Amino acid sequence: MGLLSKKATCNSHGQDSSYFLGWEEYEKNPYDEIKNPDGIIQMGLAENQLSFDLIESWLAKNPDAANFQREGQSIFRELALFQDYHGLPSFKNAMADFMSENRGNRVSFDPNKLVLTAGATPANETLMFCLANPGDAFLLPTPYYPGFDRDLKWRTGVEIVPIQCTSANGFRITKSALEEAYEQAQKLNLKVKGVLITNPSNPLGTTMTRIELNHLLDFISRKNLHLISDEIYSGTVFNSPGFISVMEVLKEKKLENTDVFKRVHIVYSLSKDLGLPGFRVGVIYSNDDIVVAAATKMSSFGLISSQTQYLLSALLSDKNFTSNYLKENQIRLKNRHKKLVSGLETAGIECLKSNGGLFCWVDMRHLLTSNTFEAEIELWKKIVYEVKLNISPGSSCHCNEPGWFRVCFANMSEETLKVALNRLKMFVDGPSSTTRSQSEHQRLKSLRKMKISNWVFRLSFHDREPEER
Repeated sequence: MGLLSKKATCNSHGQDSSYFLGWEEYEKNPYDEIKNPDGIIQMGLAENQLSFDLIESWLAKNPDAANFQREGQSIFRELALFQDYHGLPSFKNAMADFMSENRGNRVSFDPNKLVLTAGATPANETLMFCLANPGDAFLLPTPYYPGFDRDLKWRTGVEIVPIQCTSANGFRITKSALEEAYEQAQKLNLKVKGVLITNPSNPLGTTMTRIELNHLLDFISRKNLHLISDEIYSGTVFNSPGFISVMEVLKEKKLENTDVFKRVHIVYSLSKDLGLPGFRVGVIYSNDDIVVAAATKMSSFGLISSQTQYLLSALLSDKNFTSNYLKENQIRLKNRHKKLVSGLETAGIECLKSNGGLFCWVDMRHLLTSNTFEAEIELWKKIVYEVKLNISPGSSCHCNEPGWFRVCFANMSEETLKVALNRLKMFVDGPSSTTRSQSEHQRLKSLRKMKISNWVFRLSFHDREPEER
């Protein structure tokens, strides 16, 4: 062990989170309708498999792009040899146009301010390297995507301080929550460099309001901070209110020529909207030329292949396809979301009202034996090992209220979703549900707020060795 680096031997990756452990259990015993009908159904993976047929149909109609041809002539050698970390101009232009279309063309994007990365994961990490030093902190509203403990911190040394949001207002960001998080960071002797949000939210499935975005912009303006808006789910919004990009609010507030404008950065990818996580396509968009230049140099450590760029530049440049795809994909997501919510209601389980994303934030507080995170993990284990559904407990998302779970609905067939919902209903209706006493239910209702325990910083600060802080 002494021959290895501290990074190789430290425990700050986050792999021991229940979020990842659930995946491991699924991989040991994956559900298959024919081969393994008693296996675990994967509901912890935010993949969009509902519109593959639309992309496959386009590929069949456009053989030149799929076969790496231009006007019937092979360009295989050109693509095999060429690899510039600035990216193919045709792809960057098409990507910038698609991002604008995704936002109703209410804002436009300059392809020269785009940095290509191999997915949103390296995009977020690269921004950490550009904006913060080891030991600096970013504020993140809770609950947040469990992978951020890995993506933002593991290699960069950056810390995460949670902005505590609660169910009392639908987990919305408030001015007071922002200030409390900033003060908490100061108590921990952490220098705050910025705020990172996901919009639409992962795991909530909700879009940020204009009020929240204004709060955030006012906050970073007063504190002289950066704001990263991870907008990888922007094309999955299927209900009102619609998606509002932070770029729209910057434009409305006429901040284009201000310093604040340079401190707002966007992360986007095609993993969620187009369902192409395996293609590894992400981007950073920044109005700061220094950030763009530095991130472009760093992108050489995680490039998008020229072949992928060529294929997707052709697909994204087909405006008839992109327009029809975005509309149809949203219709399918809305229908699937409705089926999940309806099925959960039949089982006596409610969700936070949501309008986007590939998941629901599900309220199972009434199924807990006590209002504790220990009881939440106990319930989660029953759902994984007995019900055989992999869902993500709220504690893995750093939620400060036990009993919430993220449940994904777009990475499976409709038939598989029906099986999953039937299993969950049988569990809720089973003998174990009747053993919960009325006093326990009353106690759960009365304990609406808990003191935030040290687990919030489990992967963020306290569990690190002194020399790693």
